[in-house]
Amino acid sequence: MTRIACVGEAMIELSMDGQSANIGVAGDTLNTAIYLKRSAPDLSVDYVTCLGDDPFSEQIREFIATQSIGCDAIRTIPGKSPGLYAITTTDDGERAFTYWRSASAARDMFQFDGRFEFSVLEGYDLVYLSGITLGILPQAVRLALIDYLQSMDLRVIYDSNYRPALWEDQATAQNVTRAIWAHTDIALPSIDDEMALFGETAMEVKTRCQGSFVSGALKRGAQGPLSLGSEVTQDYPPAQKVIDTTAAGDSFNGGYLGALLSGKSQAEALRSGHDLAARVVLHRGAIIPE
Repeated sequence: MTRIACVGEAMIELSMDGQSANIGVAGDTLNTAIYLKRSAPDLSVDYVTCLGDDPFSEQIREFIATQSIGCDAIRTIPGKSPGLYAITTTDDGERAFTYWRSASAARDMFQFDGRFEFSVLEGYDLVYLSGITLGILPQAVRLALIDYLQSMDLRVIYDSNYRPALWEDQATAQNVTRAIWAHTDIALPSIDDEMALFGETAMEVKTRCQGSFVSGALKRGAQGPLSLGSEVTQDYPPAQKVIDTTAAGDSFNGGYLGALLSGKSQAEALRSGHDLAARVVLHRGAIIPE
């Protein structure tokens, strides 16, 4: 059985609806893990993160388990707690986030008494992580993790998912992203993130990604994905109505990877990812009812 480790930060989510809020659990790589498992139940999907020993951390752990995601690689750090974020949306479904994550337990991933330890990733066939995963880690841990992934017999899946506030500066984010892209087997960039991170036009991003990556998809929202590594020509019908774009890219990743890793063609995988994202944006919050 193919084993996949999804690495990142699971958070408490407040999805605002007027003056009230729905409380959930989400996080970019967790969202992808859930949609991946739903799309391909026969794959083994584990989540790798750190949580605290507080009630909210326990709620997150229980939620992950209910989604048939493995929790054995989740480390508990006494005295720590998870991050929290709130989502507000405009009438056309665009979202804005407010975060409280500076003391999140996930920032201590792979760190033990002043040393770095990545053995939790041993035994997996693929490791999925994102720019948010790397952004929350100290620079030394980021670089050590990239070196570790390069040295191991692991296939790397990466979504650059650029959030400027998580990085010391744009130059650091660029350098780290270039380093991880160089060791990525399945690339899942978003055109807006790549434009913002590297200061490129849409055409420049398209040209660079098509020339750099042997497998993956360049996400382009309602326009539909662009195949990377092989040429695919097909239409992608837009969502019927956009309520909330939260997790649109994450769900695309899950649907795409679920199909691809189950042996389906690149064209089928691209369509699966797009169709799933088109359903997700019809709902509020990151995780839609199964």
